[in-house]
Amino acid sequence: MKTYSIAVINGDGIGQEIVPLAAQVMQVAASKHGIQMQTTNFPYGAGYYMEHSDFMSPEGLGALKKFDAILFGAVGLPEVDDTLPFKMFTNKVRTAFKQYVNYRPVRLLDGVQSPLRNKTQEDIDFIVVRENNEGEFVQNGRQMYPDESYGFATDTSLFTRVGIERIAHYSFQLARKRRSKVTNVTKSNTMINTLAYWDRVIQEVADQYPDVAYHKMYIDAATANFVLHPEYFDVVLTTNMLGDILSDLGGAIMGSLGFGPSGNINPEKTFPSMFEPIHGSAPDIAGKGIANPIGQIWSVAIMLEHLGEKEAATSIISAINQTTAEGILTSDVGGKSSTREVAQAIIDRI
Repeated sequence: MKTYSIAVINGDGIGQEIVPLAAQVMQVAASKHGIQMQTTNFPYGAGYYMEHSDFMSPEGLGALKKFDAILFGAVGLPEVDDTLPFKMFTNKVRTAFKQYVNYRPVRLLDGVQSPLRNKTQEDIDFIVVRENNEGEFVQNGRQMYPDESYGFATDTSLFTRVGIERIAHYSFQLARKRRSKVTNVTKSNTMINTLAYWDRVIQEVADQYPDVAYHKMYIDAATANFVLHPEYFDVVLTTNMLGDILSDLGGAIMGSLGFGPSGNINPEKTFPSMFEPIHGSAPDIAGKGIANPIGQIWSVAIMLEHLGEKEAATSIISAINQTTAEGILTSDVGGKSSTREVAQAIIDRI
C-alpha cells in the first residue's frame, strides 16, 4: 500500500471546522483507492501567534519540509494585525518551499446556478495560474517618516526571467492537457518596465508552444470578460497580485468563494506543496456550522492529483458534484445544510 505523509494545519476561524472534515474525506477516498495518508497536526496560525509571538515555531519550516504535502485551512484573527499572516506564515511557506505556482480552478459545479445569467458549466471552466513567489507581493519596500507631511512609502515589484519562464512553461504545459489556450493577463501598457518584461518573456515561451493558442489581455478587459464572457478562458496566466484578485472573482462567478480551491505548488516536488481554499478564516461565522467546506475538500482533490493519485482525486470531485446536484448546500448558496452535513454527504457518495 502506497503511503503519504501529510501535514495538517487547521489555522484559524472556520479552518478549525473545515480542515478536519476535509481530512476525513481524504482518508475515505484514500482507503477506497488503496492508499494510506498518515497525518500530523500542527497548531500554527494567528492563534499560535497570540501565545508565542510567531505564526509557527522556530523549527516549523524544517518540520513541514519532511512531509509529502501540507493541507492548510486559513490564517487570521481580528485580534492580530492583518498585515502579519501573509508575511509570517503564508508567504513564508510559499517562498521557502518554492511553491511558485498558485493553481486555482474556476468551474461551475453540478446543480449550482452562477450569478452570471445564462452562463452554464460549458462557459465557466478555466484555471487561474498565479505566479506565487515574485511580482507585487515580495514586500520589498519601506515607510519613511510616516507621520510627517513629507512622509512617503514604497513597494517595489520584482520580476525575474527565471520566475517568469517557469510559471509560463507550467501554464503552457497545463493548457496542452486541457483546451490548448493560454491568456496572459497583464497591465503592461502602464507598468511599462515590469509587466512589459513579463510580456516579453512569456511571448518567448509561447513561441516554443506553437500548438497552444496564446493571447494577451489587459487586466481591465479580463475583469470584464470574467463576468461577460468566462467562456473565453482556459488557462489564465497572471502575476501574483492580479491573480489574487482575479481568482476571487472566479470564485464569485462559481456562486461562492466557499467553493474555491487552490494549490500552492512546487511542480518539481523538491519541497512539499500546500493546499488551501481561496477564502479566508471568516472568524465572524466560525463555530456556527455554516461554513462551506467544499473549497477545502476540493483542495484535497487537487493535492491527491498532485501526488499522482488521480483516481482518488476524481472520486472526490465526482462526490462533490453529486452532492451539489442534489441540493445539499450551505447557506452561502441558498442551502439549508450544515458544514458537517455537506462533508458527510460527500463522504457517503465516495
